[in-house]
Amino acid sequence: MSRLLISAAHKSSGKTTVTLGLCAAIAARGTRVQPFKKGPDYIDPMWLSLAAGRDCHNLDFYCMSREEILASVGQNSQGADLALIEGNKGLYDGLDLDGSNSNAALAKLTHAPVILVLDARGMTRGIAPLILGYQAFDTDVKIAGVILNQLGGSRHEAKLRAVIEHYTDVPVLGGVHRDPELVIDERHLGLIPSNEATATNDIIDAIRSRIDDQVDIDRLLSLAGTDTLDYTPRPPAPGPAGERVRIGIARDSAFGFYYPDDLAALQRAGAELVPFNTLEDSALPDIDGLFIGGGFPETCMTGLAANSALRTDIRTAIENGLPAYAECGGLMYLTRSLSWRGQSCEMVGVIPADTLMHEKPQGRGYVRLRETAAAPWPGEPPANGVIPAHEFHYSALANIDQPLEFAYEVERGTGVDGRHDGILLHKLLACYSHLRDTDLHHWAARFVEYVRNNRR
Repeated sequence: MSRLLISAAHKSSGKTTVTLGLCAAIAARGTRVQPFKKGPDYIDPMWLSLAAGRDCHNLDFYCMSREEILASVGQNSQGADLALIEGNKGLYDGLDLDGSNSNAALAKLTHAPVILVLDARGMTRGIAPLILGYQAFDTDVKIAGVILNQLGGSRHEAKLRAVIEHYTDVPVLGGVHRDPELVIDERHLGLIPSNEATATNDIIDAIRSRIDDQVDIDRLLSLAGTDTLDYTPRPPAPGPAGERVRIGIARDSAFGFYYPDDLAALQRAGAELVPFNTLEDSALPDIDGLFIGGGFPETCMTGLAANSALRTDIRTAIENGLPAYAECGGLMYLTRSLSWRGQSCEMVGVIPADTLMHEKPQGRGYVRLRETAAAPWPGEPPANGVIPAHEFHYSALANIDQPLEFAYEVERGTGVDGRHDGILLHKLLACYSHLRDTDLHHWAARFVEYVRNNRR
């Protein structure tokens, strides 16, 4: 199993589109490609999963140990020919001054040569010192090649290739010209999720065709690292400690932000995941618990409001004691109303607050939570008491008309009010933070046991 990491000099370089096209083009050749995405992200992995035909897994230094990252790459790449890791932001960007959580650090950890995607708009000779600087900054990072992106035409490409060949020893693997068909529509959190985009397969196919024509795929594959990946295989997860439970999960255009590893952890813990559609189904399925993840309910709010039968059924079920967990978009859906761009729509109404969308992020980045005494899920939190998570929301709650109890104190981040997150009502826990089921906090088994105990 070989490995490559796709990075860039800075964010918004078109790296995700290029990686998406590479996944699709390589898979179309019959090469089995396993995609990974660095950092907390739902949207890019959804596209990469579709392009590669295999679930994309997230690798995150904040929520995972280095040993767990290595194990994820090694085990999830079983049966694949190539592990293709998409970085986030620039190659050397990261939280820490020493770069210990950067793309470069991930490349070194996984022994993955780096392919730099360079946004070449407005550049000619200046591209050479950029590449040389990136090579010299950390000589332990192997920059195996570059893909020039956003080229203005064949003359622009020829000039850049000549400059790079003259001044550097880095091969140019391709030149991707500016093309409106290579653009996936964006909104405030990045690309439009693939569960919302129309003609998703057509979009992927168009990008695959352009990348296949403009990137030397064979040469790129020849540069992949083949060093043995030194990792300790994760032991098989123990079977569920009790009877299986049925947990309803919202899966539709409004709600689609779920990590494959978290869903697998819920199933290992004994949950049968029962999907339902908040826009089309008139009632909840026969379930023991409920999970409504993140998404973009604001873009579907008229449809959510129109489905009053399901909204009433959800509110009644939660008020009658159905164990439930909601993250971000799920929390928004459970409030009284959702307002965006001058329009307001009625939501479920179990949380005594209204959701208002804002022009700027209200909470963004990594989060550090500590459980309060009211936290309802059984089992122990992490040994140091701190739960790593992340948040990214443009909404905030308003008109809260009763005192709220919370499951978490926020030590870093915003949460609901800057100090707390995890609203507790009945047997519902609803928070803006997104949890990751990793060795630092196995939340999935705790929630399943909570549902199981309630069923008993």
